[in-house]
Amino acid sequence: MSPARHALLRDMFAAAIAAADPALCVPPYLPDPPKGRTIVVGAGKAAASMARALEAHWPGPLEGLVVTRYGHGVPCQRIAVVEAAHPVPDAAGLAAAQAILALVQGAGREDLVICLISGGGSALLTLPAQGVSFAQKQAVNQALLASGAGIGEMNCVRRHLSAIKGGQLAAACAPAKVVSLIISDVPGDDLSVIASGPTVPDPTTIAEAAAILARLNIAAPPLVETPKPGDPLFAHVQNILIGSGNASLEAAAAVARKAGFHPLVLGDQIEGEAREVGLVHAGLARHIARGQGPVALPCAIISGGETRVTGAHGGRGGRNSEFLLALAVALEGLPDSVALAGDTDGIDGTQTNAGAVIGPDTLARARAAGLDPRAMLDAHLSYDVFAALNDLVVTGPTLTNVNDVRIVLVG
Repeated sequence: MSPARHALLRDMFAAAIAAADPALCVPPYLPDPPKGRTIVVGAGKAAASMARALEAHWPGPLEGLVVTRYGHGVPCQRIAVVEAAHPVPDAAGLAAAQAILALVQGAGREDLVICLISGGGSALLTLPAQGVSFAQKQAVNQALLASGAGIGEMNCVRRHLSAIKGGQLAAACAPAKVVSLIISDVPGDDLSVIASGPTVPDPTTIAEAAAILARLNIAAPPLVETPKPGDPLFAHVQNILIGSGNASLEAAAAVARKAGFHPLVLGDQIEGEAREVGLVHAGLARHIARGQGPVALPCAIISGGETRVTGAHGGRGGRNSEFLLALAVALEGLPDSVALAGDTDGIDGTQTNAGAVIGPDTLARARAAGLDPRAMLDAHLSYDVFAALNDLVVTGPTLTNVNDVRIVLVG
């Protein structure tokens, strides 16, 4: 891969992350201070950095607590920051959710509750509903993650097992005014799905959650109903989307355009098996390389959303590295084609990399290193391939999260 193209890929990815930086996203949407107290609560991979941005621009007193993933905390002066486990909840997340609920339940009519919500908040803000044990909640969460269920399905179930998600946090804040600032990590930016919508009416039902569990053959603990759209309790609630995958994709496209590439933005609603999405992107890249595509060469194919990797027991590699290895295998060394895919939170799956890069020589270099790319793909060992080639993209925690960014440069 040429150094210039590698640098362009990294610049585009950096621009996508920067577009979701809470230091830029939070300040323009801050509400006016109330007559009473300002209470700040929140959950998600960006919660701590959002809290820091709020503190830096808030003109009066405030108090609060947010919970974020281990390694994603930043020091705040007035807002307590708790780190907890993701994607499977732990006791730290449970204690933080209990503390958040207790904090807002004392709010009055002249008080303001600012909720800072971002991706990952569903696992971090964990408080089982009455009749559901914490162990049951953990078991269902693990089973959902292993099932290959989409984020919408998982969060539907999570809402109906919770005492704080699905609008129930907003209900606990009454009669105080609630302003939620939300950074989306879900395809389509459905506010009820982001972190399982703790301040958003839940349009799903117990029956729907039960049907999802039955289809996936997961034992169902007792399910609870949640506040629905039209409920008057949401009259005092304002939910504001301040960052999204589409905004980050457009930021990456702007960098590509400046470098002389024609961007083709496919949007942030790409879902499905990571390797299948890799095949589709490869087919599109080949079509464009022949001069038959919807954009002229050179072009930058840009997409977002959240793919999945099903049945990867014992494998090593997240959805972005699996996408890339499948893409490389399908492209078979297509000249002048390079790609990067990464999670904007800096963590792809359970490894320490955000993603990886590929070029026309990826397969040849892997084989020269004694690796069989197709066999490694089938074994879900994409991380091992890119680690051996020194082609991992490592950013560390970025303190934001608008899901994945995939970039394929052609021509």
